[in-house]
Amino acid sequence: MHVEIREATAGDWPAIWPFFHQIVAAGETFTYPEDLGAEEARGWWLLKPPDRTVVAVDATGTVVGTAKMNRNQAGNGAHVAGASYMVDPAHTGRGVGRALVEESLRWAAEAGFRGMQFNAVVQTNTHAVRLYEDLGFRIVGTVPGAFRHPTHGYTGLHVMYRPL
Repeated sequence: MHVEIREATAGDWPAIWPFFHQIVAAGETFTYPEDLGAEEARGWWLLKPPDRTVVAVDATGTVVGTAKMNRNQAGNGAHVAGASYMVDPAHTGRGVGRALVEESLRWAAEAGFRGMQFNAVVQTNTHAVRLYEDLGFRIVGTVPGAFRHPTHGYTGLHVMYRPL
């Protein structure tokens, strides 16, 4: 699937929220509260510059995914970027996630970051782990039992990193 990635606007939130809510409420891949409300979620996801939030839209203009990008830490850790991604479950397996990760890597490199770090990749989220590894990320550590998965029970959270 070919997607266009563009800056997210406040007007995109009504298209993002349904799949954002579905993904978070499932409790399988994000450490967000499963009962996170729309307004609080909007504040967590739609970031202001110099951070960035984007949407992936298909040929019809439908929002099929989104990503947020930011510095991973402040101060002396601000040279490493972080990012999070959500793909509408109706559009998984079509390259949307890959396009979003590639865009975040491009943005981070252009912004002068020295690397990108993911702090909490759920160990059982094997599709994401495989995608990140395909794009050059490596697991640098796993916190055992740090995520309570609704069906797999306590599982690990990977910290993944890639230099830029």
